Amino acid sequence: MAKALMIQGTGSGAGKSLVAAAFCRIFSDQGIKVAPFKAQNMALNSSITAEGGEIGRAQALQARAARVDSLNDMNPVLLKVSGNGRSQVIIHGKVHATMKAKDYYAFRDQAWKAVTESYARLAEQHDLIVLEGAGSPAEINLLNVDIVNMAMAKHARAPVLLVADIDKGGVFASLYGTVKLLGRDSRQIKAFIINKFRGDKTILDPGLDMISAKTGRPVIGVLPYVPDLGLPEEDGLALSQRAVRHRVSPGAGIAKIAVVRLQYISNFTDFDPLALEPDTEVVYSDSPSEIENADLVILPGSKNTVADLLLLKEKGLVDSIRRACARGAGIIGICGGYQMLGKKIDDPHGTESDHRSIDGIGLLNISTLFGVEKKTCRVEARITGAHPYVEASAASQILQGYEIHVGTSSGDIGLFSVRSSQGSGAEAEALDGSINGNCWGTYLHGIFDNDLFRRDIIDHIRKKKGLPPGTSGLRYRELQEQALDRLASVVREHVDMDFVREMLKL
Repeated sequence: MAKALMIQGTGSGAGKSLVAAAFCRIFSDQGIKVAPFKAQNMALNSSITAEGGEIGRAQALQARAARVDSLNDMNPVLLKVSGNGRSQVIIHGKVHATMKAKDYYAFRDQAWKAVTESYARLAEQHDLIVLEGAGSPAEINLLNVDIVNMAMAKHARAPVLLVADIDKGGVFASLYGTVKLLGRDSRQIKAFIINKFRGDKTILDPGLDMISAKTGRPVIGVLPYVPDLGLPEEDGLALSQRAVRHRVSPGAGIAKIAVVRLQYISNFTDFDPLALEPDTEVVYSDSPSEIENADLVILPGSKNTVADLLLLKEKGLVDSIRRACARGAGIIGICGGYQMLGKKIDDPHGTESDHRSIDGIGLLNISTLFGVEKKTCRVEARITGAHPYVEASAASQILQGYEIHVGTSSGDIGLFSVRSSQGSGAEAEALDGSINGNCWGTYLHGIFDNDLFRRDIIDHIRKKKGLPPGTSGLRYRELQEQALDRLASVVREHVDMDFVREMLKL
């Protein structure tokens, strides 16, 4: 049976996901067979596992840090907010139901059974499990339905390292308050880590001694604030920090890219590789002027496509997108955004809303029909024929990506030839995507992770602006590996790893 280490936070955004990823990489570097685990996650940014299931993106990143493929068991319960107080409940990678909070809490025993089954399977196959909590473990109104924080720590017999974000202020109060509110359960907490510290640590040191004296737990690490780490975020809270991403080299010329900010935006990490290029400016915006003056407008994925489309119409942003297209800007739709760009969306079963049919933006000659089944799979794709945005060098390559969507689109389809893995080893081929002038769309998430394809999209913009091709040479997947190594190095340097190893008896 595997040993266990749990990373909890004093609240959302404390940094526990990345700290857990760092420990996965550190222990992997030591030759330990390690796997990540988060019993229950609430996130609209998700990833597809080797089995074709859906889990939180943070656990996929942690698996990569551990140098193992992601599995459904690493995040057995995933909640995706769908609107109207409801969330889609995904169990072991597949949709189980859509529930309101009260119904989900009544479902607690079934969810706990799925959690413990997954943990048992992982623990049999690995030497160490690095568990991650959710939000704060001290939400005292939810302790009786907890399946992800202290309930899981006790089940796994996992010592807990509690992470607090000093950047938000009140770091000592959050540590002390968490311990006191948890009462007897706080015995699982063995030490503290303070995250995102800026400044002179000697000024902080007296506070570290005092919080240790008051709680009986040492502070075993003070992690510095590390800007622009280059790793994907899981939560939409990160978008508040992504209003504008400037990475422009002086004199390079820029491609202005506007990602339309949606209420239910999902998988916004699709566009991280674009923002990391040195000659782009990426904004997440619902401003008509920013959308209408962009070189490229992207409609991203959505967990509630109909609701987001209606909101775009209400704000007048559909007209802004049409004006940008008429001006010659590139328009791209990814997944839900692809569906919105079509002629109409039909939802006869009420899968997403009470609207049985709604007109789309009308820039692509497709229509979408929502069914009840959700498609989740990893894919390989090739461009079929000529793509006006893409040079032959990228057109001949195999593109890696994944699909997560409800609904099928028909009409002028055939921009990509797609081979999907069904998780059982079976493969299926189909056509995907549509193009109409300077507007195109696809169901493929992760398409901009492909380096040649991404550069051709940007260089197409540069050419239209009279600029020469860029020469960034950015290799996104390699950059992520370097970022994980850098993250591990920071944690290794600033955390007492001897304490951790002794605690785990490693």
